[in-house]
Amino acid sequence: MAGATAVPLSASSQKAFMAYYHTIQNNITQTRGEQRTRFEKADRQYQREVDNAKEQSRAKAANDAGDTSRFQNMTVPVVAPQVESAVTYQASVFLTGEPLFGVVAAPAFMDAALQMESVIEANSIRGGWVRELMMFFRDGFKYEFAPLEVSWNQELTWSVKTDLSKSVKEGIPTEVLWSGNKLKRLNPYNTFVDDRVPASEVYKDGEFGGYTEAYSRIKLKSFIASLPSKIVANVVPAFESGLDTASSSINSESRGYYTPSINPTSTIDDDVSGTNWLKWAGIDDTSKKRKINYKDNYELTTIYCKILPSEFDLRIPNINTPQIFKLYIVNHQVIIYAELQTNAHNYLPIMVGSPLEDGLGYQTKSLAENAIPFQQLTTSYMTSIIASRRRSINDRLLFDPSRITNAHINSPNPSAKIPVRPAAYGKKISDAVYQFPYRDDQSASGMQQIQTILGLANITAGQNQAQQGQFVKGNKTLSEFESVMQNANGRDQLASMLIEHQCFTPIKHILKLNILQFQGGTTVYNRDKKVAVEIDPIKLREAVLEFRVSDGLVPSSKILNSEQFGVALQVFGSAPSIAQGYNIAPMFSYMMKTQGADIASFEKSNEQVAFEQATQQWQNLWAQAIDKGANTTNLPKQPLPADYGYDPANNTPQPKDTESGNPPPPGALQA
Repeated sequence: MAGATAVPLSASSQKAFMAYYHTIQNNITQTRGEQRTRFEKADRQYQREVDNAKEQSRAKAANDAGDTSRFQNMTVPVVAPQVESAVTYQASVFLTGEPLFGVVAAPAFMDAALQMESVIEANSIRGGWVRELMMFFRDGFKYEFAPLEVSWNQELTWSVKTDLSKSVKEGIPTEVLWSGNKLKRLNPYNTFVDDRVPASEVYKDGEFGGYTEAYSRIKLKSFIASLPSKIVANVVPAFESGLDTASSSINSESRGYYTPSINPTSTIDDDVSGTNWLKWAGIDDTSKKRKINYKDNYELTTIYCKILPSEFDLRIPNINTPQIFKLYIVNHQVIIYAELQTNAHNYLPIMVGSPLEDGLGYQTKSLAENAIPFQQLTTSYMTSIIASRRRSINDRLLFDPSRITNAHINSPNPSAKIPVRPAAYGKKISDAVYQFPYRDDQSASGMQQIQTILGLANITAGQNQAQQGQFVKGNKTLSEFESVMQNANGRDQLASMLIEHQCFTPIKHILKLNILQFQGGTTVYNRDKKVAVEIDPIKLREAVLEFRVSDGLVPSSKILNSEQFGVALQVFGSAPSIAQGYNIAPMFSYMMKTQGADIASFEKSNEQVAFEQATQQWQNLWAQAIDKGANTTNLPKQPLPADYGYDPANNTPQPKDTESGNPPPPGALQA
């Protein structure tokens, strides 16, 4: 793959790598099991799918059948609103800027900064970074474990070219090799990291990190075909390996792509495993010998590991120096690809976000986990209120079965007439039925308790109702409300600062170095500037020490202190003595470029400035002569643009006489 060197593995090296991988999987079995249990609990509370009581099931079935008289239990939403409010704030900080990551540099390197910014913007659009980062934020607040892969990838894509040899100039699809930075949100249920170091430090201090994905037969076939190099001898064994025959050296808890079952009404989960449709249709001829005995479902594990090559019988330079390798393993049994990572940053390209990191490592509770007890308690109050409503409709009573039948007294028809048995003839009917007195004194108090508990939940999360999009009555002025909201956003700002230094700072570092190391020459369209930018790798690398990549938390305006710079420009413009010591026009162009407006192309050339100054002097001389009534015969002729090498059509200097070095005489350009 891009940014790496494929390494052929001997049989002994493959055996050593597989033993290493199996040891990792077995050592993290307990941790992974505990993590998945925590994640699933958070998801159930987030989706409000925790009530499996018989009464709830019956009421839900009745409602689904059209009987709206039955009251379902309701889980009071506390977890989801708090998580989504936190995600919304982080998205507004990091994901609403254009471009997503801005690049600034010293004035001498602004062209190179524009090139890098254009590359990052093109990568972000192609890779859907906003979507990936939004899920990354949600994972962080739901699980306190948000893995993200940041790597330089190559992918086969398609472009359309014109066939000039045909009379009808139609487009022809052509394969194109695309390379660039890729951000990929990883499924926390199927991601494993070195838990001997804090999650936020895995990328720099961890020994390994990886993830498992479910693949169909066709998807795996396409993936292996796209690899630039592969262990050819292992391709057929990989396709013929089955999950049911996975190596017994891996615990069953560690083996297998895990998909939690959260929503009972959904028949589709995240398992993308394919189906052998020929076999399903009954036309798969198993008697016919095939070259490869394909399976229907596969699991592909991607693992990054920092190892000593000498311990794996690898014959590469610096075998006793820790180096990072990337492996693709099919069904936890067969290695199909191995590469040595040659990235300049020398990090494991897996970031793990932990927005509430407090020093307790993997014991830190997520925002969702902190909200779960409040959701459970408010739901208990709400359940009691609904139970009271059920009783008000279907009240409990005693009746004499010898006088009234069970079927008649429990009739669902509210207007049904209830006949009495012959044994009740001539007797007082009221003696056959006794209704328990019904009093509802607690519902109003219960609703007040729910509001109090919701307030405590918001205090715990550092949020308020306005942050969650709810209207709050009050008589605060605008400034008072803004002060309250600013203080309420304090906890969100702390999370932003933590996420910035945990993940976004190393992400920006990786993006920058990947571009400087691997980006080739091309042309990229910059949507923000609305120009086509030609990428010059040499110019990018020359400016490597001058780049600073910004984001929503640390925008370009803060890096450049643009507000003070704007004040300085006003001072320069109002003080001629200061303006004489500075080139105000290039400075203004630089300022505008940092703010997203490239106006350098509108700067006047030195030739144009000289021509305009000469024209102004000529006009002044003629005006003075006319005012005094003097003879204008001896006055100089009107300056021409060509006299100063200036072409008004395109604001570019005209060529000078190669022998004298002076501008060509008038008319020379037309000759």
